[in-house]
Amino acid sequence: MGKRLVIAEKPSVARDIAAALGGFEEHEDYIENEDFVVTWAVGHLLELSEPQDYDKALRSWSVKNLPIIPDTFTIKPRDGQKTRVKNIQKLGRRKDVDGTINACDAGREGEMIYSHIVEFTGLDKKPGQRLWLQSMTADSIRTAFEQLRPGQELEPLADAAWCRAVGDWLVGMNATRALTQRLKSRGERGAWSAGRVQTPTLNLIVEREREILAHVPQPFWEITGSFEKDGATWEGRYYDPANAGHPDRNVKPSRIFDQAW
Repeated sequence: MGKRLVIAEKPSVARDIAAALGGFEEHEDYIENEDFVVTWAVGHLLELSEPQDYDKALRSWSVKNLPIIPDTFTIKPRDGQKTRVKNIQKLGRRKDVDGTINACDAGREGEMIYSHIVEFTGLDKKPGQRLWLQSMTADSIRTAFEQLRPGQELEPLADAAWCRAVGDWLVGMNATRALTQRLKSRGERGAWSAGRVQTPTLNLIVEREREILAHVPQPFWEITGSFEKDGATWEGRYYDPANAGHPDRNVKPSRIFDQAW
């Protein structure tokens, strides 16, 4: 049986794996023993292609080009990561390597990082397994290697991450260009970024800031009392459950706005 290429998400994880399994010799961009070649991805090595990668005409931000919806989404190495991708591909194509192990973080992003790497490098044609690490102790790592899971078992996590990434791309690329061009007609300069998560989050902040600026101080009173029973004493406060969750932020279950009440 040949060796298996273990792809971790970070160099530190690769070294923890090597320390737990033992017998490794460290090289410039991988660690190797008699059974495994361990390397690392350094997070997301690949990203979705830019609009101009599909069609050079889409380099223009003209509204006439919107919406941009590629028939098939493709990926490419991030800036500065081509060498790392090629190194992983070279290791995976070694004659003594007959399979891969996904040792990226346990979750949908880790699953997508690995799936993108093996897909882009052609290593998805080799048998793949999943190392599911939820603890980085040496015992946990060794146990996880004894319980490797079939790679296809967790593919739905990668699919979920891919759908999120595509959704982010579609909203970001189209909304940013549309918003920028619309505001440019009103004399605004520069790019105005919009995103699936970024824009609604910004809206929440803006709405809250408007509430704060429009706030009118309003006096209120609270009724408190001291109680004693069986030698125990405590402080109590008036509470009206009908006001819990009131849409007016000033209204609280313990507040009374009529002093004569």
